[in-house]
Amino acid sequence: MIRASAVPDPAPALHEHPSGVGVLDKSVAILDTLEPGPATLAELVATTGIARPTLHRLAAALMHHRLVAKDLQGRYVLGSRLAELASAAGEDRLSTAAGPVLLWLRDTCGESAQVFRRQADARVCVASAERPWGLRDTIPVGARMSMKAGSAAQVLLAWEDHERLVEGLAGAVFTPTVLAAVRRRGWAQSLAEREPGVASVSAPVRGPNGRVIAAVSISGPLERLSRQPGRVHAEAVVTAADRLTAAIRAGDD
Repeated sequence: MIRASAVPDPAPALHEHPSGVGVLDKSVAILDTLEPGPATLAELVATTGIARPTLHRLAAALMHHRLVAKDLQGRYVLGSRLAELASAAGEDRLSTAAGPVLLWLRDTCGESAQVFRRQADARVCVASAERPWGLRDTIPVGARMSMKAGSAAQVLLAWEDHERLVEGLAGAVFTPTVLAAVRRRGWAQSLAEREPGVASVSAPVRGPNGRVIAAVSISGPLERLSRQPGRVHAEAVVTAADRLTAAIRAGDD
């Protein structure tokens, strides 16, 4: 039996302001109901008033598009695609705030610096500050790169929900043990994962809700960054990521 106190109020998108497109109104009602937190199928039915077979079909379709997922207890939760869309909506602010942070990071470490955000099954460079002299790793703004290799990919995947994490690890150069270490220490490093002779260090940028929305990175020749680039540069990269996080959150105030 579902206790009334455990069920959120009916979703306003379905009951108060319908658009006239029934399947869309019902899908939005499901998303609205999941906004406060996880819910079982029975709780979604009770809250939205949608018939159980219909709700089950809609939830499956929303899961297919990663707008909805399931947690370890089998409850429905908002999916990772929503975070990606939110990141895309805030990309201009992210890019603008990243400029001075990346210049500071580049000058502090002496290496090229970038900001990546996830877009579907790739990561995209949304801001960059190139090392102005000598051998460097050049990654232009707009470059699409693999989510299967590199320290930025590790960071963007490490805090994903369980289902997305398992999916992302398929075919990846890094392992679950590597991602567990990234979550524990708060930064990632890679040695020739993405490209022979290139090393990198990355740290997470978080949005107002605490979710990882981007990764700040430095990259350069392995011979200069050494085989333990995190030991040398992780502190600066984490500081840059924290500054960018603070700038984005300040913009929401």
